[in-house]
Amino acid sequence: MENILYLVIPCYNEEEVLPETSKRLKEKITSLVEAGKIDRASRIVFVNDGSRDKTWEIIRSLHEQDPVFSGINLSRNRGHQNALLAGLMTVKDHADMVISMDADLQDDIDAVDAMVDKYLEGKDIVYGVRSSRTKDTFFKKATAEGFYKLMNAMGANTVFNHADYRLMSKRALEGLAEFGEVNLFLRGVVPMIGYPWDVVYYERGERFAGESKYPLGKMLAFAVEGITSLSIKPIRMITGLGFFIFFVSIVMLIYSFIRHFMGETIVGWTTLMVSVWAIGGLILLSLGVVGEYIGKIYLETKARPRFIVEQFLNTED
Repeated sequence: MENILYLVIPCYNEEEVLPETSKRLKEKITSLVEAGKIDRASRIVFVNDGSRDKTWEIIRSLHEQDPVFSGINLSRNRGHQNALLAGLMTVKDHADMVISMDADLQDDIDAVDAMVDKYLEGKDIVYGVRSSRTKDTFFKKATAEGFYKLMNAMGANTVFNHADYRLMSKRALEGLAEFGEVNLFLRGVVPMIGYPWDVVYYERGERFAGESKYPLGKMLAFAVEGITSLSIKPIRMITGLGFFIFFVSIVMLIYSFIRHFMGETIVGWTTLMVSVWAIGGLILLSLGVVGEYIGKIYLETKARPRFIVEQFLNTED
């Protein structure tokens, strides 16, 4: 058998969308099989990331009704990136290519056809990239595009307007498995793998049901996680800031001596207070950044498992 495709979909409290998502994805798999592009052993794999609703019960029911549906149940909630990684690593030995996507039906599933075509042309990685953000509000568009620009500016190189909708070949997944760090930021790590790659552009739709799992607060935390996982640029910026403040202090020292010898002593209460608060704030900020990196070193040295698969429901032909 060859050209076996597995769709990996992380799920957290997705009971509202799973019935419609499973229906549309099955139609897509069936059409690709009938077109002779993928093997009939292809599967749709839902990864339950410690959901509190009936998500796992629905996944298990789908599997019992139709073997095209598979399910992975994690022992507890591990977050979207670890849930996605769990799905990829669990199925990499069963598939020739794997496409990851969200469960909310915002990613255009018709782009799967183009991704498979790129794979058949010899591409190991195919990124799903949004062609525009015309449907987003001004705030959403500004914060989302700012996210990607900030990431790249801070040294965490990512594909602009690409989330986690991508195709990866078995070879690419084996390369991903070589990255053993605990703090794994997939959007930045996948481009490091190398191998031939391409992009497929698509229009992102509205969420079918339920609520977004990435409000502004989580997006900011996600950005911090990505930057500190992939780049040491923030620490280098602190070093540069330290040199700059030292230079300014030398200039101010010379200026103070000149004013003193000119007999123009000035009571510098305001200047002193501003300097104390500014330098104090910079010190606390710097300690926070350094602490973030020390915390990550702490987690890496413990080498705790990124996920634990409690159950894998899969029927192979």
